[in-house]
Parts: sequence; C-alpha cells; structure tokens
Amino acid sequence: MKIKIIFFFLILIFIFSCPLKENYTNPKPSIYLLQLNGMINPITSQYVVGGIEDAEKEEAECLILQLDTPGGLDTSMRDIIKKMLNSTIPIIVYVSPPGGRAASAGVFITLASNIAAMAPGTNIGAAHPVAISEEKIDEEMKAKMVNDAAAYIKTIAEKRGRNAQWAEKAVRESVSITEQEAIEQGVIEFIAKDVNELIKIINGVRVNTASGTRVLKTEDTEIIPVKMSSKDLFLHSLTNPNIAYILLFLGIYGILGEFSHPGSFFPGIVGGISLILAFVAFQSIPINYGGLLLIIFGIVLFIIEIYTPTFGVLTAGGVTSLILGSFMLSKSTAPFFRISLGLIIAMSLSTAAFFIFALSKGIRIQWKKPVTGREGLIGKVGITKTVLDPEGTIFVYGERWQASTEGEIIKEGEEVEVLEVRGLQLIVKKYIRKE
Repeated sequence: MKIKIIFFFLILIFIFSCPLKENYTNPKPSIYLLQLNGMINPITSQYVVGGIEDAEKEEAECLILQLDTPGGLDTSMRDIIKKMLNSTIPIIVYVSPPGGRAASAGVFITLASNIAAMAPGTNIGAAHPVAISEEKIDEEMKAKMVNDAAAYIKTIAEKRGRNAQWAEKAVRESVSITEQEAIEQGVIEFIAKDVNELIKIINGVRVNTASGTRVLKTEDTEIIPVKMSSKDLFLHSLTNPNIAYILLFLGIYGILGEFSHPGSFFPGIVGGISLILAFVAFQSIPINYGGLLLIIFGIVLFIIEIYTPTFGVLTAGGVTSLILGSFMLSKSTAPFFRISLGLIIAMSLSTAAFFIFALSKGIRIQWKKPVTGREGLIGKVGITKTVLDPEGTIFVYGERWQASTEGEIIKEGEEVEVLEVRGLQLIVKKYIRKE
C-alpha cells in the first residue's frame, strides 16, 4: 500500500514539474514598448535610456520606440543615440501615429535604430540645427554647428546602412519626406499601420547589435508597455512652454486674489505653488529675463493699484507691461520652445478685459451717490418729533437728529426732507408728496 502511495506521488511530481521546467528553460519572449511624444529633453532621455537598460536586463527580444517629436535638445538626443548604438538588443523606432513626425532630433534617433518604420500619414526630416537662444550667431559658428550635425548624422546612417546622402540633406537643406518616399530612398525599412502589424513584419529579420547578429523572433511574443512614471510625466509637461506660461498666469491671479482678499489663503496657496512651478519650468526653457522682469513689474503695478487706487493709471501700465513681457518671454528661435502666439493673445486680452472691467466698476462706485453715512442722509424723508421753529428734533433713517429749516416753521409729526448736513445738524424742508 505504501509503495502505491509513493508511486502515485512520484507521478504527480513528474506531471507538475514538466511544465515548470519547460517554462523555466523556454521563457516566453517579450517586446518592450516605449512611447516618446513631444520634445526630447533630459526627462524623455532618461525614460528611453532607462527603458533600454531594463529591456537588456530582462533579455527582451527587442524594444520598440513609438516616436512623435518636433525635436529637442542636442545633448538629450545624443544620450539616447549612444545608448541605442551600444544596445545588446535590437531597437526598432516606429514613427507613429498617423499625423506624427520625426523632425529635427527625431531624424537622428530614427536613423540610429536597428529597424526604422513609419505609419501611413507621417513624415521625417527637417534636421537643420537650430540655436536655442535668439542671440545672433556669426556665420562661422553656424557653419560649425551645421557641419558637426551633418557629420554626426552621416556616420549614424552609414553605420545602420541607410541613405547617408539624404541624411546630410536633411541637416543642410532641412528636407522632409513622407513615409512612402522614406522607404523608396532607403531611409526606413518598413511601413506599418500599427504596432501589431509591425511586430508581424519584423519577425525573422536579421539585425546587428552590440552583442552580435541575431534574428528577430517576434511571433507569439508578450508586449510589455513601459510608461513614464507620474513624476516624469509631470516634469515632462512642465517643459512645455505653454504649460509654463499658463502656470505663470495662474500664479499671478492667485497672488492678486490673496492681496485683494487677505486671509482667504486658498488663492495665495494656489498662486504661490503655480508661480514656483512656473519658475521651475523656466529653468529648462530658454527665456528672456527682460520679458520675465516686465511680467513681474506688471504684477507689482496691479498690487499697488489694489491698495492705492489711481483710477486706471497703474492698471494700464500693468496690462501693458504684462503683454510686452509675454511677447518677449521666449528667446528661442526653435518652434517647440516658443509660446503659442494664440495663447499669449488670449491670456493677455483676458487679463486686460478683467482689469478694465474691475476698473470700470471701481470708477462707477467712486462716482455713485453715497447711500451710507452723513452724505447718505441727503434726500431722505424723516418725521419731526418737535416743532421746527426753525430748530427742533427729527427722526430720520432710524436715528434722532437736530434739525433746522431755512426760516420755515414745521409742526410736530410732519414729514421733512433732508437738504444738507452741517456738522451735527440737518437742514430740512417740508416734504410735499407727489400725487
């Protein structure tokens, strides 16, 4: 009996160990999928480099980088390319979705991949180097920048066996081509409508990596999406000049709200946080500090207007300073570093409209007839409590007042109208009701 039980357990162990052994010795191949949308900066560079390192550690079959970028910083681009060229796993760059692009630094990254693919309706090109600052650069320095970029992109294209002549033209002449033209000119290898189709197409393709030649086996692979962490997404969004500009204005509104309503705390807290985040964002965006000073000066004028009303003089100066500073704020000639003109106009006009509205209300209040205090008594109707001959006592607006007429005698209990306030005495006349 004992022998039968032992034999039974041995069979069970054998049955359960077979699939475990198979899974251990033949793990399911995986494909790491990264998405790079927007400007290439230190945050996105860290994301891509980190994703490649993780894929290498896990010995992934390959890594696919979905790319849609207008370009970015040269240093960040080079960090990504160095990692791609020295990767031990195949790197596939896929320009997508339809309507996306690989411009400027995106061209270099696409050409540095082991396999380059594009979705229908995308384009690649316009890789001419652009100076971040709008300060004038002499022709010799421009030539150095262009020659350096041209040599770099040529060596990348030649290493990957792609059209080096077109790559140089993309830098020197800013040429840009569609996905169909790119495959015809040997810039990319494949066109795929989506990631799933791309995975099927590259199955069996031979590529050269830093660890040697390997044949891709992408059939029946597990796709592992690698997303940016919440912290990196947040920091990446701050590098958008439009987001930084909106945060700046939120900060302005919050601070002004706190100064105009001291003790409310909430506007001040929101405004302070927004201003700090805006200044953090400006650290990674090339800005003109003259423009920033003009915006700060505009805020100061608004705050002074709150405490010392000047009937619009300081408000007009603040709005003018704010608008001029907004247009001067971005000093980069690169389009992805510039604040949207539409956003500047919208924010400036809305701010001006708000303060003009507030100013008109203030002026209207200044000219409005007083309805409280002594001046508010003029025109009010009261009742005589004693005979006015010509002086006596009246009851008006819930209070007893000493009153006098201009020679007229008015009996007790008669209605009187206040004409004037002289010190602590009211000048009145008999009130005649209109029929």
